[in-house]
Amino acid sequence: MQDVKERVALTSIAASAGLTAAKALVGITTGSLAILSEAGHSLLDLVATVMTYFAVRISGKPADEEHHYGHGKIESVSALAETALLFLLSGVVIWEAMQRLLGWHPHAVATMAWSFVVMVVSIVIDFFRARVLYRVAAETSSEALEADALHFGSDMWSSAAVLVGLGAVALGYPLADSVAAMVVAIFIVIAGWRLGRRTLETLTDTAPPGITDRIARVVERVPGVVAMERLRARQAGGVLFVDLVVAVSRTLPIDRVAAVKDRIVRAVREASPGAELTVTTEPRALDDETVLERVMVIARSRALAVHHVTVHALGERLAVSLDLEVDGKLTLGEAHDIASGLENAVREELGPAVEVETHIEPMQPQGEAGRDAPPERTATVRQALNEIAANVDLVGEIHAVRVRAADAGEIVNFHCVVDPAVTVADAHEKVDEVERALRLRFPAIKRVSGHAEPVGSK
Repeated sequence: MQDVKERVALTSIAASAGLTAAKALVGITTGSLAILSEAGHSLLDLVATVMTYFAVRISGKPADEEHHYGHGKIESVSALAETALLFLLSGVVIWEAMQRLLGWHPHAVATMAWSFVVMVVSIVIDFFRARVLYRVAAETSSEALEADALHFGSDMWSSAAVLVGLGAVALGYPLADSVAAMVVAIFIVIAGWRLGRRTLETLTDTAPPGITDRIARVVERVPGVVAMERLRARQAGGVLFVDLVVAVSRTLPIDRVAAVKDRIVRAVREASPGAELTVTTEPRALDDETVLERVMVIARSRALAVHHVTVHALGERLAVSLDLEVDGKLTLGEAHDIASGLENAVREELGPAVEVETHIEPMQPQGEAGRDAPPERTATVRQALNEIAANVDLVGEIHAVRVRAADAGEIVNFHCVVDPAVTVADAHEKVDEVERALRLRFPAIKRVSGHAEPVGSK
């Protein structure tokens, strides 16, 4: 895309140079102020187009240590300089035209066939160059190329005015040339005003028209977004920079929040290709949060592992109990301080009247060295499990028994078959009964974990 912009800018330089030379030659030969003003206009176009070429090259450079947002605004600076040149030229043309119209600087104008030919050729060239430049400027969001297109477009209409003025001079109205020059100057002023206004809006970080509403509609449809807190957008060359702050449910885990941000980025880039986004998420408490979710959010924010959270309504009061896992090497005093901090945080969230009870237990060791127990030990445990399960309702075949020895004691894992129609609570109770009985029979077993499978599952 950058190569296309540079190639179009180079062809514009060639077109401006050719038109400037032809208009200047005819203007000097005929003495026509209108044609000379057009030559000056084309000369400024040539200078502006050269500036555009270098601006496009520089703006295509990636961000660096000094320009964190890239070099896109160099195109706006170039367009602002072109605007100043347009106003300068229009002032010179208006001054000379007024002098001729008021008789202060009388000047005879000769009409030649070549003057008409040059102006017609100029209109044709300006028409096709403006179309190409507008198209590429729209595809690349290039302000510099758009400014160049604006130059060629104004040239086309001002050349048409000059052509009309030359015709009037040929019919015996010599002042028509100065009037045509005034019309050219007006076209130049209008073009400069339009270009300057858009350039200043870019340099002052004015959001492109309608962009915030369009992005807001896209973001609010993304699943997981609760509300739009802030949206800021600004254009720099061909890049649209968007700064978003959205609210998400505070109960979402970090990976889910990251997924929401990824969906936002994809959705915005589909609506505005090439946009550079900064997405910030803010956690928000939703009205439909359960007490369990609120307690888990508090524990997660304090990096604490909790489980077996139970909530009971005692009339108008709430009672919350939970198991808190802490490092087994901590002293009881240190662990109690952690539990007290968690309990106070729960009361701040749910109200001072809530009852909070915490059961402190050592966290299961991570990465502890272990080894498979001898086959005969595994066979003994398997036999014991089958004997125990035979006396426990609902528990069927025992299989996939694994016994591992660790420094702190043995760990046993097993699978058992249970009727799929049994509730989870009943299944857990019966499997837990098997686990307790196995630990009573073998005190060396530190932990037993039974996995209930519905009949017929693989």
